Amino acid sequence: MPTIHYVLHDGTRHSIDAPIGDSVMLVALRNDFEGILAECGGACSCATCHVHIDPEWVNKLPEMDDLEQEMLDFAENVDDTSRLSCQLKITDEMDGLIVNVPESQY
Repeated sequence: MPTIHYVLHDGTRHSIDAPIGDSVMLVALRNDFEGILAECGGACSCATCHVHIDPEWVNKLPEMDDLEQEMLDFAENVDDTSRLSCQLKITDEMDGLIVNVPESQY
C-alpha cells in the first residue's frame, strides 16, 4: 500500500497508507486529516481540496483534465504545482507522494 505524505503549511507532516484506487482527498478524509475540506465530496465541483504537489512529483502524476483546470480557477494561491486532490487516484507509483496543503484551506 503506497504511503502519501501530507504536509501542512506549518511543516507538520502526516504520513498515511493509501488504498489503491482511492483519491488523495478521500484518503485524507477517511483518516480524519483536517487540512483538506473537500466540501463537494470529490465531485470536482468546488476547489476546497486544492493542494500543492511537491515539485519532485509534479511530472510523475497524470495530467489534469479540463474540468480540474477550470475548478482551480476558484482556488487561492494556485501555481504550477496545484492540483485538486479529489482528481488524484492512488496508484502503486505514488508511494512517497508529498502533498502540501495550503493555509487557505483552513
